[in-house]
Amino acid sequence: MSSPRVSVITAVYDPPRDAFEATVASVLAQTNEDWEWILTDDRSPSDWVVPRLRELAAQEPRVRVRVREENGGIVAASNDSLAEASGEFVALLDHDDVLERQALERMLQAIDGTREPDEVDYVYSDQDWMTADGRCHRPFRKPDWSPERLRHHMYTTHFSMLRRSLVLDVGGFRAGFDGSQDHDLVLRVTEQARQIVHVREVLYHWRQIPGSAAADPHAKPYAWDAGVRAVQDHLDRVGIEAVALHGLAPGFYQIDRTPDLTTPVSVIIPTIGSQATVWGSRRTLVVQAVSSLLEKTQHENLEFVVVYDTPTPPTVIHELRSIPGARLRFVEFTEEFNFSAKCNVGALHASGDVFVFLNDDMEAESDGLIETLITPLNEPGVGATGAKLLFEDGRIQHAGVIYGDGQIGHHYYRSHRKRGSYCELAMNREVSALTGACLAMRRETFQEVGGFTEKLPGNFNDVDMCLKIRAQGHRLIWMHDAVLHHFESATREASIKPFELRHMTRRWGDHESVRDAYTSS
Repeated sequence: MSSPRVSVITAVYDPPRDAFEATVASVLAQTNEDWEWILTDDRSPSDWVVPRLRELAAQEPRVRVRVREENGGIVAASNDSLAEASGEFVALLDHDDVLERQALERMLQAIDGTREPDEVDYVYSDQDWMTADGRCHRPFRKPDWSPERLRHHMYTTHFSMLRRSLVLDVGGFRAGFDGSQDHDLVLRVTEQARQIVHVREVLYHWRQIPGSAAADPHAKPYAWDAGVRAVQDHLDRVGIEAVALHGLAPGFYQIDRTPDLTTPVSVIIPTIGSQATVWGSRRTLVVQAVSSLLEKTQHENLEFVVVYDTPTPPTVIHELRSIPGARLRFVEFTEEFNFSAKCNVGALHASGDVFVFLNDDMEAESDGLIETLITPLNEPGVGATGAKLLFEDGRIQHAGVIYGDGQIGHHYYRSHRKRGSYCELAMNREVSALTGACLAMRRETFQEVGGFTEKLPGNFNDVDMCLKIRAQGHRLIWMHDAVLHHFESATREASIKPFELRHMTRRWGDHESVRDAYTSS
């Protein structure tokens, strides 16, 4: 079976000549030969551009050129190229960027390697940046398909190939979105796409020249505004009640969902009533955890299920009962320590439609914590959410958990203070796993996967739970704006037992050879 033809489409407007010639050379050198390249000149002011395009078309029959009579912007020029395309897929290429020689071949191989190639509607690859003088740097190893991240950041960018029939069905490039036209298009295409494939190779070199977004994110403020509109339109189309806003930096976005204040929620807290010195003061940890959550939420239907070991001091129970406004349910746990069993017992006694599993050594930091954490659980495909957890000194304790790349249970960005690569610590995004220290899911999801495995009483029970949720086709979302302090984990040394590693490896594959799906670095 032959591979589908690819139509490369490019809008041309006054590119640097040397950079354009490098783009031309990279297309002509493609190892896959069944392509066509449609270039539309958008009334370039330099007098060399149109003659060079026509010369190129005369020399290479697979190249076709359109020349606009007036400048219409990148959307108009891209749509002109799209109108001439005949391939099964269209590939997006800027007029000064460079493809790897095997770019088309690798993308098509990835499509052919799926179980249903005819259902692949969108393919994207990794990329790096190319300086004006042609040096490549900063490879961007992108995460696998991450729809929540795409709402916050057009991370798929280059190299992208889209099924042409679907592009036409959704209306092609839309007027009014110049500068973020590709983000807008990919959002609309992926809303309907049957399969999405990530090719884990750097196949595209994004040129950094003065005035380009690749060189200066602030160069095109209109593009950031267009991106906000694109994300807002997407949210409206898919039925997510939220407002899209400018994010931490150009090209990044904030999503403020309308909070869920009424779904019955059970916060399940295993405890033995420990005390600790935090910020110079002695406290009963579980009491402060419950108090701070109540102070940092407006949720109207919230109960706390406190699963306490028999040795818990009676004074702790009394302190908890004394917290104003707290709806409490106490469950005594009399068995040998097993964190998984304590969580499962708590779930059996919980009345909520949503469970929030919470360690007792927590203090809520952000306002609206419960509602921020649980609101995405109302959306199709979301299986669980987790919070941003900070050590006592403000460093990152939890921003998602890695499974693969030689890591098991390792936290993304552990001990970091800054915003992370590509603002990852300032955006919601899919992750491979979430910590059980703060983990929210719907009751039916918990039941669907059979709760926490009690074969893992200490370590990895949360990772196992999350991988079970993902195995059912659900996504795990780390919420950057649901923030708590997690006090004891900074100094606690986890003692991992051989049977725990064997259990995870047999069930989920060797973490030394499995690739983490959402690492981007």
